[in-house]
Amino acid sequence: MEQRKFKAALFDLDGVVFDTEPQYTVFWGSQCRLYHPEHPGLEHEIKGQTLTQIYDRWFSGTLEREQAVITQRLNEFEQTMNFEFVGGFEQLIADLRANGVRTAVVTSSNHAKMESVYRCQPHFHTLFDAILTAEDFSRSKPDPDCYLKAAARFGVDVSECIVFEDSFNGLRSGRAAQMAVVGLTTTNPQEAIAPLSDLQIADYQDMTFATLSQLLTSTVG
Repeated sequence: MEQRKFKAALFDLDGVVFDTEPQYTVFWGSQCRLYHPEHPGLEHEIKGQTLTQIYDRWFSGTLEREQAVITQRLNEFEQTMNFEFVGGFEQLIADLRANGVRTAVVTSSNHAKMESVYRCQPHFHTLFDAILTAEDFSRSKPDPDCYLKAAARFGVDVSECIVFEDSFNGLRSGRAAQMAVVGLTTTNPQEAIAPLSDLQIADYQDMTFATLSQLLTSTVG
C-alpha cells in the first residue's frame, strides 16, 4: 500500500498541544459545585465544549446573569495557567515542518486566551504557519467549518490534512471535514474516542512524520 502524503497538520489547542485539561477540570469543578451542586461531576461532562455551549446548556435562564462573572473568573484563571506541551509535541512539529507539512492551531479559544499562551510560551508563533481562533469561525465544533477554513488557508484538499483532537466535539469536527483524525487520550479514554478517530495516541513521544504517515496509511487506507 502506498504511503499517504499529508500536506497539513491541524491541531486543537487544549489537551492536544498543551496538557491543560486537568487545570480546566479544577476551574470548572469549582464553578459547577457552586452553581450546580445537584449535579456532581458535571465538570467532566462538559469537557471539550466551547464556552458558549457550556453557557447555553448549564448557565442560561436564571443563571444567565452569572455568565459575565464566570467569564471574568475564567480569564483571570487562564492568565495564571501553566501551558506545558504534551510530551513529544515540539519534536513532532519540527519533524513535520522539516518534511514540508504545513502546521496550524485550530482552536475555539479566543484572542484573550491566546495572549496568555504567548506570555507563557513566547516562541509559540514560530511553531505554526497559521493560528486560527474562535474569531475566525462562524460555527463552532462539531461543525467542520474551522477545519475546512484551515485547509482553505493552506490551499490543500481535505484528504491531505491530519486533524489532532481530544474532545468529542473536536473529533466529530475533524470527521465531518472528512480529514484523517488522530485522537489524543489526554481527555477521554481510548475506547471512547476510537469510533471517532483513525488513530489514538497518549502523546507524541516517538511519533514522527514517517511513523505517522505509515500508521495512518494502514488505518485510513
